[in-house]
Amino acid sequence: MKRRELVGLIAVAGCWPMVAGARQNALPVVGYLHFGKGGSPLQDDFLQGLKETGYVAGENVAIEYRWAEGHYDRSQAMAADLVSREVDVIAAFGPPLARAAKDATQTIPIVFEVGNDAVEAGLVTSFAHPGGNATGLSVLFTQLTPKLLELICEIVPRARIVGLLVNPSSPSAEPVIRDAQEAARAKGVQLAIVKARTENEIDAAFSTLIDLRADAVVVGADPFLGTHELQLIAQAAKRKIPAIYFFNGFTAEGGLISYGASFPAVYRRMGVYVGKILKGEKPADLPVEQPTKFDLSINLRTAKSLGLDVPPSLVARADEVIE
Repeated sequence: MKRRELVGLIAVAGCWPMVAGARQNALPVVGYLHFGKGGSPLQDDFLQGLKETGYVAGENVAIEYRWAEGHYDRSQAMAADLVSREVDVIAAFGPPLARAAKDATQTIPIVFEVGNDAVEAGLVTSFAHPGGNATGLSVLFTQLTPKLLELICEIVPRARIVGLLVNPSSPSAEPVIRDAQEAARAKGVQLAIVKARTENEIDAAFSTLIDLRADAVVVGADPFLGTHELQLIAQAAKRKIPAIYFFNGFTAEGGLISYGASFPAVYRRMGVYVGKILKGEKPADLPVEQPTKFDLSINLRTAKSLGLDVPPSLVARADEVIE
């Protein structure tokens, strides 16, 4: 009798013996390796993508969830755990987790979502021909930093000093700083760089921005900062600093303005890619995709509380306006 058939019979009997190195589920298993916390609606978008390729969680595919909760130091251990469980595919969300998955296995297929350049990060050989065992979506959040600075200066035209908040532990920090500095010089504004890798450092960074008399702040795209949106929004409100963020979850929670790739679309495509691989396609043959939909969101209630008059031209361009 084949091993998978035996495992299936054992499952029906309700008995799940622990066999070293053996997977405990007859269904194909997807390892879901995420930088944030469980319960996000974006999980449903990922599952929808899977469904579009014929896979329904709990019916003909199993999902093993692992959540870093914003702690990069958990990445290696979580990736190694999924590899030890012999999952069929790893879906890795965020640069640190994509890197950890790539370091943990050269054989298990990996579908990644990263905010930086996947080639520059060493995850693939090229976008068109990834090679190896990894492919996915390169969201290029770091390359959007100049656009974020441009937009915050448009909504705060008096700005002369603009803060940039980055996580120094992120592999994207240096590219974000570099691109922001070039954009600030072109715009004729002074860039004040502040850093935060912990909750306490977020609070301290906003205190520093006040000391530096920053007129606005760009929150750099980063998984850790993305898991602390409420704290960031609260600090910006407390200090009365106009802030721009990298996805519209911030504006939905009370942030002033955001611009970035549509996360629901990105997560759905992640699910589609995982489904394709489960059907037999190879990561090396699936080109790395870039997002085609970007969302500009403005919270007019927050603008009013900050005493800002949002230019009508900016409101007209917005995909979402919260009133």
